[in-house]
Amino acid sequence: MAEPLIPATVIGSWSFPGWYEKFVGDVKDRPELYGPVDREEAVRDAIRLAIDDQVRSGLDRITDGEMQRVDFNLGFYEYLGGLEPLRKARHWGAPAHDQRDRYRCIAPLTAPEGLGTTTEYHRLREYTTGPVKIPIPGPFTLAGCIDGGDVYPNRAATAEALIPIVAAELKALDAAGVDFIQLDEPSFACHPDAPDYFLDVIARTVAGVKAYVSMHMCFGNYRARAVGHRTYRPLFPHIGRARVSQLALEFASREMAEIELLAELPETMDVAVGLVDVKNTWIEPPGLVAERLRAVLKHVAPERVSITPDCGFSQTARHLAVAKARSLAEGAAIVRRELGRS
Repeated sequence: MAEPLIPATVIGSWSFPGWYEKFVGDVKDRPELYGPVDREEAVRDAIRLAIDDQVRSGLDRITDGEMQRVDFNLGFYEYLGGLEPLRKARHWGAPAHDQRDRYRCIAPLTAPEGLGTTTEYHRLREYTTGPVKIPIPGPFTLAGCIDGGDVYPNRAATAEALIPIVAAELKALDAAGVDFIQLDEPSFACHPDAPDYFLDVIARTVAGVKAYVSMHMCFGNYRARAVGHRTYRPLFPHIGRARVSQLALEFASREMAEIELLAELPETMDVAVGLVDVKNTWIEPPGLVAERLRAVLKHVAPERVSITPDCGFSQTARHLAVAKARSLAEGAAIVRRELGRS
């Protein structure tokens, strides 16, 4: 099934159904309550619901909603050998990034069974034949939750150890038939001070990958909180040299600030622009999405544009995610009609 001009899609995650979030918490706290068949059934039901939500919303390319990436099943750090969990610095009070899970290296990092994304893809394909994409965190972002301990002296060294692990996972997705991979590297948007290092990390991570690769760079979304200075200016123009086919960038939460930067990208680089804000609880009407899209098209040809939420919907209430996704799809349809490409 071919995508239309200016396809509407998601970044990766979808909002967990309430029952599934409860289930995930129960499995983490009391794993004896559920056997392997119970767990598999719940994961598959959640995948089917995520697909149904996205398709009914009118999205053109979907994911499994990252429903499989829960602690008991496919959490990326659980696939990495050489780690021990650290106690959280803070459990109570206003949510912030210091409440995220963190790990310490006690041995060199390994991933003898990969990172699980090919399993995710095969499960997803059991329920849809339409266009899909598989998101995967990049090595620098994965390194952000890891203390190198006595094994790696700093974050760059930890990321270096993760490059071959992520690169092998991308090649495995290639071999499985995935035609669209999204490399999630928001940490580079939040730490833009070493562009040559950044471009080298990306180039080595994606080397030899045949699939279309999009690179997502937002400003963080843990508990709907940003974590970096919300400007892309330091990334330009060198980000246009990244060895990827598409950049996925956050604009809605910043009221479309810096949209003119897109004109600095080479014509060979596609863009996925965030036109609805996942951090607020207001539903952007389709007309506003269309207005924002028209602003994008002043700088980039429509053939190079996809539209997305700013980030994943994992931190957004499900009914809001559905409504915002519907506005995305309807806003794209308005502009396609104006362009005579409905």
